[in-house]
Amino acid sequence: MEPDFYSIISRFRIEGQVKHAFPFGSGHINDSYKVMTNDKNFLLQRINHNIFKDIPGLTNNITRITDHLRDRLTEENQQVLIPVRTNKGDYILKDEEDDYWRVFDFIEGSKSYDRVGNPEIACEGGRAYGQFLKMLDDFPVDTLIETIPRFHDIEFRLENFREAVLENIAGRAGEVQNEIDFANKRSDEMQLVSNLGKAGKLPLRVTHNDTKINNVLFDQDNKAICVIDLDTVMPGYVHFDFGDAIRTFTNTADEDEKDLTMVSMNINLFEAFAKGFLSETKNILKKEEIETLAFSARLMTYIIGLRFLTDYLQGDVYYKTRFPGHNLIRARVQFRLVESMEEQRVKMESIIAGT
Repeated sequence: MEPDFYSIISRFRIEGQVKHAFPFGSGHINDSYKVMTNDKNFLLQRINHNIFKDIPGLTNNITRITDHLRDRLTEENQQVLIPVRTNKGDYILKDEEDDYWRVFDFIEGSKSYDRVGNPEIACEGGRAYGQFLKMLDDFPVDTLIETIPRFHDIEFRLENFREAVLENIAGRAGEVQNEIDFANKRSDEMQLVSNLGKAGKLPLRVTHNDTKINNVLFDQDNKAICVIDLDTVMPGYVHFDFGDAIRTFTNTADEDEKDLTMVSMNINLFEAFAKGFLSETKNILKKEEIETLAFSARLMTYIIGLRFLTDYLQGDVYYKTRFPGHNLIRARVQFRLVESMEEQRVKMESIIAGT
């Protein structure tokens, strides 16, 4: 049943009379709706409290982050999400169904992409995420909560994977021995960033942690104007943002492509993203961070592949699937992408060193 948009939105401090409200965007976690009034437009969202357990903490993260970003805008076309208060002065509304709602001003004249079509878009997306990291360089990272605890924690993901193999609840381990071997063979190497962090050689930063291309809004001239979807903004390593962007920006195939010969990392898109990202961040990143940026692409791709494989072994309990074996196909795509990155490792490291 569709929610009563008019009742919900009326409990927020919005201008104008509501004319229309309808589902908007392609997000997989929260439910988003565009609300049109005779004065201006808004984005209404129902927050998924099954994923985000601490809604007040998440909201506090976002309001403080957006305030900080707004004070550091340096370009005329840059914008920041603007949260709208409820009539009671809060930033979240809990309704009679125990659902949580929030509202942002709608960023007019913007567009987004679900795929990276050319190096120019990749470079601009890299610049946007680099700029986001740079503007938050002086934000007190230890004052943010983890909105999804251990989200990119490789040790946690390996623990879950190994437990899933041992328990073999769905009886599938025997048919995926090649994938299990692939994951085990690389498990020690994939703890490089974690180990450097524990040794104090990598600083914790305010990171976005979900750096897909569709979380960057562009103007009509394809200039990035805003980074959105701030629910996963929390303490992390720069590698989480750079690596996951490369994973999603550069894959030549879909996430569930059955023909693995179609899957590879587009080195031209890698170079373009790295150029844009480092143009904003090179002066704030430590030597150890820059030297391990290329590796982070393999790390983040491996983690997502591991999570798909773990879910398959557990009987498909986390990710939504559209057909039998969907999670296994997803895992195979990610692992093939890791192999492509391994094959291009020297070139990737050379690009980072020369940028």
